Amino acid sequence: MTSTHTPETVIEAVGLGRDFVLSEGPLFRRRRRTVSAVRDIDLTVRSGEIVGYLGPNGAGKSSTMKMLTGILTPTTGHLRVLGVEPSRERTRLAARIGVVFGQRTTLWWDLPLRDSLELTRHMYRVPAADHARRLAELTELLELGPFLGTPVRQLSLGQRMRGDLTAALLHGPRLLVLDEPTIGLDVVSKSTIREFLLRANAEEGTTILLTTHDLGDVERLCHRVVVIDKGSMAYDGDLAGLRATVPVPRVLVVDLTAPAPALHVEGARCVRVEGPRQWLELADNPTAVIGRVAAEHEIADLTVQEPDIEGVVASLYRGAAAGEPSPSPSPSPS
Repeated sequence: MTSTHTPETVIEAVGLGRDFVLSEGPLFRRRRRTVSAVRDIDLTVRSGEIVGYLGPNGAGKSSTMKMLTGILTPTTGHLRVLGVEPSRERTRLAARIGVVFGQRTTLWWDLPLRDSLELTRHMYRVPAADHARRLAELTELLELGPFLGTPVRQLSLGQRMRGDLTAALLHGPRLLVLDEPTIGLDVVSKSTIREFLLRANAEEGTTILLTTHDLGDVERLCHRVVVIDKGSMAYDGDLAGLRATVPVPRVLVVDLTAPAPALHVEGARCVRVEGPRQWLELADNPTAVIGRVAAEHEIADLTVQEPDIEGVVASLYRGAAAGEPSPSPSPSPS
């Protein structure tokens, strides 16, 4: 008899909402107004997933992350993270999760990185032998060796981010929450961190939830994406489904044998010309358009570009801003 293993539920949110009360108006005639930062979020994340939590500025991403980590108490709904109610059991939850905020550090500014990580060990009460073993592994994977003795304030942004990741992982958390983990980093540092996160997920089963505006992070890391806009979920599913949900056209790139004016072809619109190369936005079957181009012009080469995730998400945001109905969120993977 074949047994099936259902992955553990790491995050369970049902009808999750958070309101803020704002005071407006002159000092002695202030009025109170309630603003919903997050509304009716239903989110289930299972063990071993890497989920991208995406949205424009002000969409409610940070408020959600603060509720998940116990910093904020939900106004409405049900929330459990690793079986714990975050706002009621923050200390217990902290021992099970790691958190990295791209623009804030958890390291001690004037201490060498090694000493900061030693203090982190004491905070999480990690046995010395376990700490030494895990630090050696992380030092090798994240290439920390050359700057372990450097004060944190003297580290580059990429070095500090690797230090913050190490601090977040030293106690072996089952969930890693990342807020803009590659913001401001150079290409090499981004690649190092992305490859490390993939390895941590594959080898240790670490569940990862990240917010990011870098769509390269999404395409390289995420098994699944959740898009939030104006506090509500607009999409929950994989990247292929997101591309299919939002109608961003494919582009036919045509290399002619010689420069020519913009092509006029039925079923396509020329959007760019650079010498003999032209970009045609497709509104018809690519094969039909290619046949029409080939019938009238000499072609050296051509390719069909699928819409990238950045264009898809941007189109989704624009539609929401224009008041168009958002696509219905698909069911969470189970």
